[in-house]
Amino acid sequence: MPISALRRALLALPLLALPYGVQAAENPSVVVSIKPIHGIASAIMAGVGEPVLLLDGASSPHAYSLRPSEARSLQEADLVIYVSHSLEGFLKKPLATLSGGAHQLELADVEGLTILAMREGGAWEAHSHDHGGHDHDDHDHDDHDHEDEHHDEHDHDAHDHDAHDHDHDGHEDHAHAEEHDHDHEHEGEEGHHHDEHGIDAHLWLDPANGASIAKAIAAELGEIDPDHAGTYQDNLKKFLASLDALGNDLDSQLEPVRSKPFVVFHDAYQYLEAGFGLNAVGSITVSPEQKPGAKRLHEIEDKIRDSNAVCVFAEPQFRPAIVEAVVADTGAHIGTLDPLGADIPAGPDAYQNILRQNAGALADCLSQS
Repeated sequence: MPISALRRALLALPLLALPYGVQAAENPSVVVSIKPIHGIASAIMAGVGEPVLLLDGASSPHAYSLRPSEARSLQEADLVIYVSHSLEGFLKKPLATLSGGAHQLELADVEGLTILAMREGGAWEAHSHDHGGHDHDDHDHDDHDHEDEHHDEHDHDAHDHDAHDHDHDGHEDHAHAEEHDHDHEHEGEEGHHHDEHGIDAHLWLDPANGASIAKAIAAELGEIDPDHAGTYQDNLKKFLASLDALGNDLDSQLEPVRSKPFVVFHDAYQYLEAGFGLNAVGSITVSPEQKPGAKRLHEIEDKIRDSNAVCVFAEPQFRPAIVEAVVADTGAHIGTLDPLGADIPAGPDAYQNILRQNAGALADCLSQS
């Protein structure tokens, strides 16, 4: 067949659908670290392209190793979106070496967010949800007067994410931690931080922060891709309207269980607590990679009994044996919370579905009194 005829035949073929996470070359290449943030970026990019997701919900950002294909995605990215260098510690070196020319959006620095300080973990004292938050717009938040003793001053960068085993399915291997002597239990837990400045980096679990994140992503995309700036802003309006409606629904769903005390596996949910006025009373561990020792487990058992905690929540990224041991003699129920959405499909609805899933899990378990 002559070359010209072959060219005409190829041009006549229908366009093939691009696989998920890949967009046409003329559209911006966007890489996002975790699924809830990827969901927001997907909603803002609808009709333009699809961002690449690095971690699916079965992996924890606390201890992760990039695959070669993911490293290549970073190398080719126009924009990389992540929460903080210490939450996604695995990104710190690759971002410095692989994607030096890419725009980088660190969400912990976004203006307008409510930022909460890390708590000490273990058995928290009773509180009225005054979590010590501050926002980057310097708005007056009189209701956030968390005392300094709940702030953790150590540097999270001292925690070596590469020191932890990581299996092929993306699940952390706690067997190594179980071999540690109990003398190290407090070193591991008190030394773990979700941000080098002592902030809790699970900031996406407050829908108000989700709205601010969406605005920041839309603005950043409009800057690097002005041809589609109007589309990004239109998508932003739709996303914000959807999020506002969802927030009202979740508020109504959680209202009957607001006063019910509960314990979480690790301290990842205070943004959800603050956003909806929930009554968490403690966490089994601050560091999800470090197995809590006998002293911590006894403290939590006492807290469950003393507070009449209705539920203790496990997480799908980590083995449930510790949670089962803690509740064995307390009468508390076991539920599952998941800040990353392990079982939720990635895409433009993922963020809302992650919030919806966690609110539903809280409502279902806490209603069992």
